[in-house]
Amino acid sequence: MHVFLFMLIKSIVVILLVTMVASLGYAMLSMVRDKGRGTTTVKALTYRVGIWVVLFGLIVIGLYTGAIKPSGSLQKAAVQVQE
Repeated sequence: MHVFLFMLIKSIVVILLVTMVASLGYAMLSMVRDKGRGTTTVKALTYRVGIWVVLFGLIVIGLYTGAIKPSGSLQKAAVQVQE
């Protein structure tokens, strides 16, 4: 049961990251197409901020529950620099 939940959280995080990039691309496309006069760009960027809030919350929940574990790469790099 826990493995399924952990994989679900990780999958949702990846899907949200891809959605954020797509929203940013759509905002750029609408800005170029409308020459900055329409509200489509603002809506796309607003969706991106909303997705970011949900993504940040999921990452915090994932770290708190242990579903997402830091790899410790920053600590390894710090140790290598000190040596």
